[in-house]
Amino acid sequence: MDELIKTFHIEANLLVAQMVNFAIVLWALYKFAYKPVLKTLNSRTNKIEKGLQDADMAGKKLEEIVEKEKEVITKAKKEAQEIAKMAEDQAKANSMSIVLEARNQSEKLLASAKSQIEQEKNKMLSEVKGEIANLVVLATEKIIGEKLDKNRDRELIEKSLKQ
Repeated sequence: MDELIKTFHIEANLLVAQMVNFAIVLWALYKFAYKPVLKTLNSRTNKIEKGLQDADMAGKKLEEIVEKEKEVITKAKKEAQEIAKMAEDQAKANSMSIVLEARNQSEKLLASAKSQIEQEKNKMLSEVKGEIANLVVLATEKIIGEKLDKNRDRELIEKSLKQ
């Protein structure tokens, strides 16, 4: 070993001084460079991990929102179909009630027209009977040559109308 020391010209005092200097530089680097760099790296690592966790949570929330959106859309479609079916049923019911109401009105109009026709017929028959009675009275007066009293006129008229 002595040979090695002499070959490389290593001096013990200088080696000790270099070791002390190295230790001081190592301590200074550790204190002023390594710790802040390590602190910054740890801080960045924590931020990145938090960002990844937040991204995972956001992804899960997004999936939940998409599922809820699908549910809401499905529910809205079902409700829309139900409303459309109810509206269609209501329209059918309304059309049926309108048809029934129109039928009832037409039946009422028909019944009213029939009763009015019946009244007109009876009125015309009574007018015709009166005219016939007057004609019969006039004809009878001409044939008989005398005027009959009203009671006798009536009896003759009713008798002739019945035959």
